[in-house]
Amino acid sequence: MTVRAVQVIAGADVIAYHSARHGRSIARSIAAEHLRADHIEEALIYPVTTESTDHPGGYRGALDEFYESAAARLAVHLDAGRTVAVISEGDPLFYGSYQHMHKRLAHRYPTEVIPGVTSVSAAAARLGKPLAEADEVLTILPGTLPEEELTARLASTDTAVVMKLGRTFPTVRRAMERSGRLPEAHYVERATMTGERTEKLADIDAETVPYFSVSVVPSRIADLPPGTATSTETATTTETATATADEPSGPGEVVVVGTGPAGPLWLTPESRGALAAAEDLVGYTTYLDRVPLRPGQRRHASDNKVESERAELALDLARRGRKVAVVSGGDPGIFAMATAVLEVACQAPYRAIPVRVLPGVTAANAAAARAGAPLGHDYAVISLSDRLKPWEVIAERLHAAAGADLALALYNPGSRSRTWQVGKARELLLEHRAPDTPVILARDIGGPEESVRTVHLADLDPHQVDMRTLLIVGSSQTQAARREDGTEVVWTPRRYPEG
Repeated sequence: MTVRAVQVIAGADVIAYHSARHGRSIARSIAAEHLRADHIEEALIYPVTTESTDHPGGYRGALDEFYESAAARLAVHLDAGRTVAVISEGDPLFYGSYQHMHKRLAHRYPTEVIPGVTSVSAAAARLGKPLAEADEVLTILPGTLPEEELTARLASTDTAVVMKLGRTFPTVRRAMERSGRLPEAHYVERATMTGERTEKLADIDAETVPYFSVSVVPSRIADLPPGTATSTETATTTETATATADEPSGPGEVVVVGTGPAGPLWLTPESRGALAAAEDLVGYTTYLDRVPLRPGQRRHASDNKVESERAELALDLARRGRKVAVVSGGDPGIFAMATAVLEVACQAPYRAIPVRVLPGVTAANAAAARAGAPLGHDYAVISLSDRLKPWEVIAERLHAAAGADLALALYNPGSRSRTWQVGKARELLLEHRAPDTPVILARDIGGPEESVRTVHLADLDPHQVDMRTLLIVGSSQTQAARREDGTEVVWTPRRYPEG
């Protein structure tokens, strides 16, 4: 308890506290030595806690009625000029019972809220493990969340505390395991109080877990050796893999992560968690720059034309026991690094290395969302780059897709060294499409120079297209319209005319 809390209790006429129907109050037991015989005690006993109820308003209705009644009881004392101290374990406004009194009384009577030590801080102190350091993000979660939500949030955060365990413990444990955080997770029961217990979460019997317990996933940085810092290494060959890892220490893992088309807003929780957990990051420099620096991680950056070398480097590191994230833009399986990694991973000596591919938001979907719904029906995705396949193959596929009346998402349309492909593609498409077919030019989607424009196919200017632009060409059914706010939207109907 804080000094101020003791002072307020000493000066109060009435001591109020919440408890379950058994009548025992943790808050009162904490403050017991400071209570006087002449204190008026108001035990605010919940009609229900977690059990069912036959109240006509259901569980929420029963509690709301109780809170109104409890507030009215305290208001009687306040109207009589008495000072009321509502004692609450932890902090009154942090998942505390007092907050329901506060909402009903604070606007009517002079109120002072005395902050307290939360169970989060107490648990970390009893574990002797820092909660968060440097730029780490701490997430506090109620165990009552659905399992999928818990899993996603645990995967995406640096450190976490899950509260309100009890009967939610099996769900929380499964979420920890599914998110890969179980080995890091600790269990704390009744921190700083009689009956305190701390153990690894994985070792806890669910039948022994009370409501007043928490799970803590502490700081990763705190476990690093003193003085550990983030190093940035440029690596394009397997020679660097040998320089950055010693003898094999057992199989590691390679996770191929898609960062989406731009920054953190496009990153999935699963991908965010994989990037945080990795010991080594391998990727094209531009994509690595999107990932926050974390102490203890090694970065192996290279240019954009050494996919196989990057894949081999990542697998060599994993073969030496490292957890490696190969960072890719967009979705790693669409014109990106997943193919290169899997191709090398199916060769000796890498066949035993675990490889996972995590999905990301691909540029076609991001651009389509900005424009409306131009890919709302069947569509094809084609790269116009002839660096890895001949133009004749590209032209044949454009003819086939256009002839089938598919909307088209065209990746890699042009660059400094490829200036004629967009014009040639326009010619081929005009053999199958009307001149006024909508074409979306989506550039730097999600980035600082984002622009989205719609032109007619006949008016498509190759000089306005570069490597950062994605083209979406509508089908014969695609429509464009200007709305009252001046914005233009493009969509392809889901219904297709009967033949």
